[in-house]
Amino acid sequence: MPPEHGAHYLQNAQIGREWLWILINKRGRNLLQPAGWKTTCAFGCRRKAKISPRRRHHLMRLNTDGMVIREQNIGEADRRVILLTRDYGIVHAFARGARRIKSNALTATQLLSYSRFSIFQGRDSYIIDEAEPIEVFFALRGNMEALSLALYFAQLMAELAPELDDAEPYLRLILNTLHLLSSGKRPQLQLKAIFEMRLLSIAGYMPNLVACETCGAFESDPMFFDAVHGRLYCANCRPKGMHDTLPIGIVTAMRHIVFSDFDKVFHFTLPDDSIRTLANISERYLLAQTQRGFQTLDFYHQVSS
Repeated sequence: MPPEHGAHYLQNAQIGREWLWILINKRGRNLLQPAGWKTTCAFGCRRKAKISPRRRHHLMRLNTDGMVIREQNIGEADRRVILLTRDYGIVHAFARGARRIKSNALTATQLLSYSRFSIFQGRDSYIIDEAEPIEVFFALRGNMEALSLALYFAQLMAELAPELDDAEPYLRLILNTLHLLSSGKRPQLQLKAIFEMRLLSIAGYMPNLVACETCGAFESDPMFFDAVHGRLYCANCRPKGMHDTLPIGIVTAMRHIVFSDFDKVFHFTLPDDSIRTLANISERYLLAQTQRGFQTLDFYHQVSS
């Protein structure tokens, strides 16, 4: 077999009764091997070739939209952020010079800003190369009660959203919730209950609200909810000592939050006292499932009381 395509030389090795011809170019690369692999012997032994910094930069670049759910000032002008991105979930990133007045990333990397990001992986962390704000929710920043609730939502996302994985349902939930919160189109406690229950459901903590855990009854008035285990009981089957009485209207609302299509999840109404009961149940269920407290939730209760 004569050399072809600029090959420098041919190496051959006999394997059993067949001959394996390996074509190697002038740089020592086997032309029959895929890019990124380098032949080291005639038998096709391989080791992974080093990727150039320029090519690595290209391969590790992430282009996505997302929300800043946590920020930390570093030095005089830099900022470290946690992003909830649509395509890659939770991303920890570093924004150099983001706090400078003339920086394009100044607004885009602020807490609760929804922005378009171009991110590449540096040696030790992800680095924001470009950032352009899409929505910064200015109305929230002038209302302490609404802002504290939004910060609670952001902390929950940091706790429950997946890291470096698709997170479109999570981002959609917080964007729509903050839009309604900033516009005042829904009561805050109703939004809080919807956010908590829906977030837990998509994160794998969906409560069993289909029917009574024991007898399978779809409804009775009232019903009882076990916030620790996420179970529903009818009046006849409730365990001793369970006192979380739920009128059937609240049970229906909880089922709506958990099971309805996302486009309809915010579309229901309840009397104010029922909304307070719903918010209390959803909060207790969330705290039981996460098994931790949240400083932002404590702060929200302080400013809203």
